[in-house]
Amino acid sequence: MMFTFVLLLVAAFQATGDATTPPSKEVAPAAMAEKWGVEVVAMRTAMAGNMIDFRYKVLDSQRAASLFKRETKPYLIHQDSGKVLSVPVTAKVGPLRSSNNPQEGRTYWMFFGNQTKLVQKGDKVTVVIGEFKAENLTVQ
Repeated sequence: MMFTFVLLLVAAFQATGDATTPPSKEVAPAAMAEKWGVEVVAMRTAMAGNMIDFRYKVLDSQRAASLFKRETKPYLIHQDSGKVLSVPVTAKVGPLRSSNNPQEGRTYWMFFGNQTKLVQKGDKVTVVIGEFKAENLTVQ
């Protein structure tokens, strides 16, 4: 009787993936908020797929400050191909990203050039800004 119960319990865990799923490389939202003071809000295509729009909310301005340094060059990695996309720099506007002093509770943005339309909806990407790394983000 007890043996049957244990087998049923193990089978239930395996069916839900709790016992067999390897740990994800993705940074948990709570860990990202704790370490970097930000929360990812959106990762989506924009401008007919020619840009990738990354949005994030600042929860702690002191921890998030390193993401706003102008000398830090953010980039996006397309996980399937390993190719890297950068933030375009325009003559009049400059880099297409927020780089002012962060304020808690505000949502900020940056665009990555995607003129070849390499990155599509449903693809997994990684955003790197200095030491900050947000992995396994799904493009909407």
